[in-house]
Amino acid sequence: MSKSKGWIVTTVATGMNLILGVLYIWSIMGKALIKEFGWSSTTASLPYSVSIAAFAFIMIFAGRLQDVKGPRTGSILGGILLGTGLILSGFVKDPLLMTLTFGVMGGSGIGFCYAATTPPAVKWFPLEKKGLISGIVVSGVGFAAVYISPLTNALIGSYGISKTFFTLGIGALIILLVLSQGLINPPPGYMPTSSAPKNKQTSGSTEEKKQFTYQEMIKTPSFYKLWFMYAFTSMAGLMVIGHLASIAKIQANWENGFLLVVLLAIFNTLGRVVGGIVSDKCGHTGTMRIIFFVQAVNMLLFPMYLSQGTLAIGAALTGLSYGALFSVFPVATAEYYGTKNMGVNYGIIFTSWGCAGVIGPILAGKIFDTTGSYSNAYIISAVLLIVAGIMTFTKKSLKTT
Repeated sequence: MSKSKGWIVTTVATGMNLILGVLYIWSIMGKALIKEFGWSSTTASLPYSVSIAAFAFIMIFAGRLQDVKGPRTGSILGGILLGTGLILSGFVKDPLLMTLTFGVMGGSGIGFCYAATTPPAVKWFPLEKKGLISGIVVSGVGFAAVYISPLTNALIGSYGISKTFFTLGIGALIILLVLSQGLINPPPGYMPTSSAPKNKQTSGSTEEKKQFTYQEMIKTPSFYKLWFMYAFTSMAGLMVIGHLASIAKIQANWENGFLLVVLLAIFNTLGRVVGGIVSDKCGHTGTMRIIFFVQAVNMLLFPMYLSQGTLAIGAALTGLSYGALFSVFPVATAEYYGTKNMGVNYGIIFTSWGCAGVIGPILAGKIFDTTGSYSNAYIISAVLLIVAGIMTFTKKSLKTT
């Protein structure tokens, strides 16, 4: 029965993340804001970047709320904030007001919901399956753009950006409030049964190891290494996601860039599942190393992607590498610091993603507004990815004591 409950929670959590992926279609919305309201690329990046920052910042408190009160309370609050933020975005045209509605409210809502999805799901399963479960749950966020991108593009074409925000907000509010009722933590003292052979298991499950508080976690070298690696490697994906529709127009003179958003979303989803499976089999350090160097090469080649076909390859590699991050880092957090306080611990590490989300898209927008090209932004991202890859070779300082 506990196994079936675990899969029910996993399914519900994945369903909620299918709504939270509205964040990953911003390049379509940003392009519409530039066209309909005359915003600059930098200005159109602001609500998106602030939403990412709010998402990451609120994860600290949302994670703590999940640890103390359980996942349902936070997910209900998140659903209300995200749905209302999107609805209100449909009534504003000023960049600062939209930064408040979509950026602060919407991002906070995503944070509260997201913090309530992965922790309860992975708690139902043993260590050797945590990567897989984490990958399945977070794959919902990546796959969301597969259906939201064409839906949003069609709505914008028929009704304009304002009514599109309103429509998406109503849908998000209703669905998230319904699904939040299915998020349940295991009962106190629950120990998932491992199916791995004893000689293949690690020395004790994550639950049997020391359960770090966030105060203890931030005193370890591992925390700072994970934080900077997450920040450096997230920037490339967030930058491309936030500007992909514009990149398609600039580099390939292609107006249907939303199709690349769909393609990136498919590989984003695939990366989350594959990343979790590979992490379970090969360990998170080796998996991280592959992700970082593949993405670095991709960023160095991105200025040369001048056709629909080459941009499709670049978008696919970006999505695959970026998506895998969301499976590997939660697993690393659970393995190093335990699952008891995983909500707040991962929330603090996740602030690195928020910093990358503020810097990456705005920096790319500013570089484009100044130079008319994204080339320098690609180079900066590649350098940071190489630095993160080098950091994975310092194995000893990654381990807690």
